[in-house]
Amino acid sequence: MTRVELYQNKPRQSSWKGLFFFMIACMILAMGFFVFRYYYQTTIKIEAPTEKLGQKVVIHLPNGQKVFTYENLIFEKDGKTYYKGERNTIDLTGGTVDYQDWE
Repeated sequence: MTRVELYQNKPRQSSWKGLFFFMIACMILAMGFFVFRYYYQTTIKIEAPTEKLGQKVVIHLPNGQKVFTYENLIFEKDGKTYYKGERNTIDLTGGTVDYQDWE
């Protein structure tokens, strides 16, 4: 090897191979992340607690109206009968409770 060849600028090898493997590794890592995230979110199940409502009842009010409800939603306080719903309370005093299976 001559002195000219020794100090002559040699063409550098491009690192396409390294860049290609880096891109493939990033894609595999991203796909693994999304697959793990999808699997993790599908295993989470949120279930509402079940309420025991009791038997179905029909309350016949003195004015002729009917109230269809469940037995455990009716309570008595100070001699009066009340219906306790999710957002309201209705006074059912004077009505007769009839245990019927309604649809």
